[in-house]
Amino acid sequence: MDMLDELLKTVSVDRIATHIRSLAGVRHPLAAPAALLQAACYIRDCLASFGCCMSEQRFEDGGASFANVIGTLAGTRFPEERVMVLAHFDTVAASPGADDNASGVAVLLELAAILSRCRFERSVQFIAVNLEENAGEDVSGAGIRGSRALAGLARESGWDIAGVLVLESVGYAGEQLSQRAPAGIPVEVPKKGNFLAVIGNEYSRGLVQSFGRAIERHRIALPYLSLVVPGNGELLPDTRRSDHAPFWDNGYRAVLLTDTTDFRNPHYHQPSDTFETLNLPFAAKVCRGSGALVMELAGASCPEHR
Repeated sequence: MDMLDELLKTVSVDRIATHIRSLAGVRHPLAAPAALLQAACYIRDCLASFGCCMSEQRFEDGGASFANVIGTLAGTRFPEERVMVLAHFDTVAASPGADDNASGVAVLLELAAILSRCRFERSVQFIAVNLEENAGEDVSGAGIRGSRALAGLARESGWDIAGVLVLESVGYAGEQLSQRAPAGIPVEVPKKGNFLAVIGNEYSRGLVQSFGRAIERHRIALPYLSLVVPGNGELLPDTRRSDHAPFWDNGYRAVLLTDTTDFRNPHYHQPSDTFETLNLPFAAKVCRGSGALVMELAGASCPEHR
């Protein structure tokens, strides 16, 4: 445990900042297709440099071909079992998307960097998914296409997934920020926007609880709010607005880790969603907390610091 604790402490705010700065800018299939492709190449190069085995899942959308970028650290004992960490790398057409979702991708990349020093019993996959947002601003309910394709492939192929962690906008938080809550949420939501929301469906309750235990075990000072929704969140549609939802729908355990986006962040989907608005120490704590849970789920050991 001591070596794992020490490894989690190596999470770097500076490296997270570098990733966000490298990714921030409109990344959209219609408004900025070249930037969307460039982001995928950046992610692929980073994951490969950490020693991940690289692959991609291609899928068709609107007559065009897109890809989810997959970096794998193979398990040593149960390589066919997997833990998945996801973050989407596209944006809406008018926003640079520093929080939504360069922050999530940056945390995923930093997580891959530090966990590449470990060995795992189960395989760990870092997956940047495409087309979470809508292709056009007037399109409603047409998002999460990359993760829908991925979850469908998982189900068709019979993948054995121990858990899915989805990093969705994890960089906007602070003691002075106001927090709102969707109607019907069955828990009391703090008025101060300084916490991470950890959201699962009923089937994923154990995963939500494991996140809390992991950050407490590793003494990570990250305020968080746990929420378990009935069914697959159908009665609370705001809890389904990211890449975890297709995994819920396909019978997999998945949690959404989020700063709650537009229920806190006034820059959501706006040109003002920039690097300067972010709380990078908070994002680093999210990275440590996510790493603690991945280590637990995948059976981590750290025989050496490379």
